[in-house]
Amino acid sequence: MTIHSSSGTIERLANNQAQGNYRFALTSLTSLFFMWGFITCLNDILIPHLKGVFDLSYSQAMLVQFCFFGAYFLVSLPAGAIVKKLGYQKGIVIGLSIAALGCLCFYPAAALHSYPIFLMALFILASGITLLQVSANPYVSILGEAKTASSRLTMTQAFNSLGTTIAPFFGAFLILNHAAESMSVHASAEAVQLPYIYLAAMLVVLAVIFARLKLPNIEETDIHHNDNNINSGSAWGYSHLVLGAIGIFVYVGAEVSIGSFLVSFFAEPSIAGLAESEAAKYIAYYWGGAMTGRFIGAVVMQKVDAGKLLSFNATVACLLILVATLSSGSVAMIAILGVGLCNSIMFPTIFSLAINGLGKHTSQGSGILCLAIVGGAIIPIFQGVLADNIGIQHSFFLPILCYLFITYYGLIGSKVKN
Repeated sequence: MTIHSSSGTIERLANNQAQGNYRFALTSLTSLFFMWGFITCLNDILIPHLKGVFDLSYSQAMLVQFCFFGAYFLVSLPAGAIVKKLGYQKGIVIGLSIAALGCLCFYPAAALHSYPIFLMALFILASGITLLQVSANPYVSILGEAKTASSRLTMTQAFNSLGTTIAPFFGAFLILNHAAESMSVHASAEAVQLPYIYLAAMLVVLAVIFARLKLPNIEETDIHHNDNNINSGSAWGYSHLVLGAIGIFVYVGAEVSIGSFLVSFFAEPSIAGLAESEAAKYIAYYWGGAMTGRFIGAVVMQKVDAGKLLSFNATVACLLILVATLSSGSVAMIAILGVGLCNSIMFPTIFSLAINGLGKHTSQGSGILCLAIVGGAIIPIFQGVLADNIGIQHSFFLPILCYLFITYYGLIGSKVKN
């Protein structure tokens, strides 16, 4: 009896220590989610800015998102291999370093007044962010009980949305306002130099901090999985992962596409006729809705089935976009901004549902899901083509199709099959 009591005490102490380490790791990781949300949202400011500087069409301006999210397609699988070989923590440090290099490349791009170099800088920056995503998202899912993985990932994603909420004010003040005051096109292009140098410095500081932190070292054999659902081949053998990858593709594509067109949408005379520097500030409401919804969702999903909540949000998003495309003025503005609230729980929920039960294939599955983020490169291009031909407002019919698939995935496609 004494031996049993002693072993039980030791086990409880070990569990308490592990939980303490997990909480520290999760707290540290929130800074990463904040930073990549901040950087990604700045693209919504860069698009109208570079469109004016280089006199681009909508589809040409969307090359910003094409190069940024195209990096996910090219880098995700190699990133998954790097994380599997070096571990989650080293993957984070390398990702931060590459992202810092990409930020520094904005300086020569502006000095040389070259749109292709801007696109190259965005690609390098996004490559670092991709490695961060492949490292951090599954790490958060693993740090704790499997049944609360969606809740944990939603909470950390809320800090990602905090970054996207703050970024429009930062970009409007340091980029669009400065560009509006510039007397030449070259001076307008150089408005991006200082902001991205600041970001590079912050990323370098984070890389040094994460290189020194003592984070839990979790092996893939420790990952939660259903023993009755182990596929010895690869992650591609799981239908819920493959459908989840499509879900990530259309979700990121819709979210990015809507955010990319908000400034131009609010500048339309039939909507609000706002100047770009003023319209940019409203982007904060779009991403702020996502932030608020994620904090709420992290609590709600401990009680409500994640798949059903995902389907509900996607259905409401469809209805709001439909209102935005068929109305005008403040009604259209409020409707399209409300989609941000619906977006809140989608990425972390799709991600956690898709890697559920993958076991030893979790790193590969994470790489596949991050590969699907290329939807943020493809769908905005198609919406750009539609905007050039049928107008911005009617081009929003494309994201409706994306959210319809997410509705299906939450109800049916996310179920794990033995």
